[in-house]
Amino acid sequence: MQGAGLHARMCARPARYTGRRFFKVFFVFLIQRLTLALAGALLVAASAAQAANPIFVLNSLDANVSVIDPATWKETRRIATGKEPHHIYLTPDEKSVIVANAGSDSLTFIDPRTAEVQRVVRGTMDPYQLRFSPDMKWFVTVANRLNHIDIYRWDGKELVLAKRIPSSKTPSHIWIDSKSTTAYATMQDSDELVAVDLATQTLKWRVKTGAMPADVFGTPDDKHLLVGLTGGDHVEVYDVTGPQAKLVKNIPTGEGAHAFRALGDGRHVFVGNRVANTVNKIDYTKLESVAQFKAPGGPDCMEVTADGKLLLVSSRWIKKISVIDIATGQLVRQVKVGKSPHGIWTVDHAKRY
Repeated sequence: MQGAGLHARMCARPARYTGRRFFKVFFVFLIQRLTLALAGALLVAASAAQAANPIFVLNSLDANVSVIDPATWKETRRIATGKEPHHIYLTPDEKSVIVANAGSDSLTFIDPRTAEVQRVVRGTMDPYQLRFSPDMKWFVTVANRLNHIDIYRWDGKELVLAKRIPSSKTPSHIWIDSKSTTAYATMQDSDELVAVDLATQTLKWRVKTGAMPADVFGTPDDKHLLVGLTGGDHVEVYDVTGPQAKLVKNIPTGEGAHAFRALGDGRHVFVGNRVANTVNKIDYTKLESVAQFKAPGGPDCMEVTADGKLLLVSSRWIKKISVIDIATGQLVRQVKVGKSPHGIWTVDHAKRY
């Protein structure tokens, strides 16, 4: 009997030690999680302390813009826009944030520092997406419903339509090269990428793409274009140095690759994958993905804080802005905004390459 009791006690020891070990492991895990959370909170606070200007978020289905105070991460007010606003854009001189109101055929100019409406420009037909050339001599919009590309001259005060170019189905996003000579636009429903010469307002070339091309990002040397495929799970890379664009590589990302934003370190760009709920970090010097992290709620447009530490993501399906620690890839904060948050911009941003 003594032998049986001794055997029972010996068999019980591992269970007791296993319980202690479990408690120790759980305690260490809990401390690690709390440390990460505290570090994230401190990082958000530090970035906010450096930022003095508001963050603007376009709420497409509410027809307004949320103004967020980066010091408190609270929405302070909303600015009414026109009907069916789809994109918002910070001008290269950083004097205005412009909202394209497709349903109102208008543009709303907002002061990026005071959040006051500067003026409303009417008569721009079906502006869906918009972009200035880097030298700000040209302004380009695409008409997502009416299928055309509009090229305007800009003298610093007024827009003058230079030419309206008929396009294929559902023009979507625009990129303009660093020399302000060529505008590139994707055609979402005809699966095309086109190039337009700005000086002559003529089509240079068109090329077939993968399914539902969306945003476009050009490398600083103007040699390559990255195209996100909302209907696919990768980014296409085109060599645009010749007379015709040439597909040279596919970079696997996640389903619903959509919008880009540069990290600002001269090497990396982020792409949000709306279906996969992830964001990929792409090295555009090597044309390969180097990291991926989770981003909830249909990650759409993005912004990078001036210190390069935080990625602000418009989570389109959950009416929030998600704040991600770039170093760890961890979600550290969310901010409630309006319905279908699309674009996000601030003057206090990282470099655009």
